[in-house]
Amino acid sequence: MESFITLGALALFILLLRMFRVIPMRALATKERLGAFKGVLKPGFHFIVPFIDRISYIHDSREQVIDIPKQRCITRDNVEIDVDGIVYLKVTDAQKASYGIGNYHAAVISLAQTTMRSEIGKLNLDDTFRERDKVNEKIVHEIDKASEPWGIKFIRYEIRSLDPSANMLNTMEKQMEAERQKRADITFAQGEKQARINVSEGEKQAAINLSEGEKQKRINEAEGRSREITLVADASAMGLRRIAEAIQKPGGESAVKMRIVEQFLEEFGKVLSHAKISVVPGKIAELQSYFQGLSTLTSHEAPLKKAEK
Repeated sequence: MESFITLGALALFILLLRMFRVIPMRALATKERLGAFKGVLKPGFHFIVPFIDRISYIHDSREQVIDIPKQRCITRDNVEIDVDGIVYLKVTDAQKASYGIGNYHAAVISLAQTTMRSEIGKLNLDDTFRERDKVNEKIVHEIDKASEPWGIKFIRYEIRSLDPSANMLNTMEKQMEAERQKRADITFAQGEKQARINVSEGEKQAAINLSEGEKQKRINEAEGRSREITLVADASAMGLRRIAEAIQKPGGESAVKMRIVEQFLEEFGKVLSHAKISVVPGKIAELQSYFQGLSTLTSHEAPLKKAEK
């Protein structure tokens, strides 16, 4: 008797467990009644009719990350590269995810690989490295459009790595080395050009400074010579004026003549002292008479000037 009671209690407990189900916060569940879809159970406490209703599928409602295996792709310029990526998706419709496709994980991987091959084939090798963001956006758009009947929303796709073949890597390395050498040559040429420009500008400025200095020097010298000539002329004029004034005074004219005679004799004496041959004037008497006449003329001129005054 006690055994029947125990079995009955156990059966009742199992029945109660099948009647009440708790769906966790991160999940969505589909309920079937007698094999037909009845509805989607959201997180919380739910009543299930035993042996009539059952939970058919439980889906994770959080954002999921699916790894896309590496595959060989060919670019538009016929370069083979190995590409792998990561897909971020989320189940938005539990009914479509349960009955629209058998295994959406496998379907997502296959669709992502085919779409990635198609998009990589539209680009050159250089574009695949430069436009990775655009490639990711195109792949997400194409996958999201194709997977709409599956009740899945693709959030983003990320290309994880792009690995060209060994020969291509060697070629790319040589190309990059040539490009770096080209940039170095251009930079060196530009520096050499700028250096020559700076040197020429410096020489030009130095020549201008020298010419300005020479110009100023000549101007100063010309002004100095002009000032010197002016002073000499003024001094000469002052001397001539004083000589003229002295001549106008009594005895001035005689003094001038005597000064001329003295200078003559002085210069004549210098000639005799430096000459290797003795020079004697042939008409000494005439020269003597000339000096006597000159002195007589001087003596007669003095009374005449006094008479005129």
